[in-house]
Amino acid sequence: MAVHTKPRPDTFTALRECFAADLAALIGDPSPHGATPTRFIYLVEEVRDVLATSSCSRWQDAGEDLDAAAGYLTDALTSPHSDQHALLARARTYLRDGIAKAT
Repeated sequence: MAVHTKPRPDTFTALRECFAADLAALIGDPSPHGATPTRFIYLVEEVRDVLATSSCSRWQDAGEDLDAAAGYLTDALTSPHSDQHALLARARTYLRDGIAKAT
């Protein structure tokens, strides 16, 4: 049975600080402050949903990247500590790519 631990708060904090303002700006919301990992994932999913329903193919592609990022972030919450670094690194890549495609 795998041991489930929370990801290091500093890792999620770093991702949030790096991407939350850009994500929120994509949907016209103020940047969330002090968001928990779950709230950050919710923001990613909210932006994903907005972009994925767009008729612009570039935004749809960005929505797909954010969908992958949300999946990796969620997996990091329930994975053994040893797997979290790789999952969060993949999430970071998809967050970066998704935001770049959407802007």
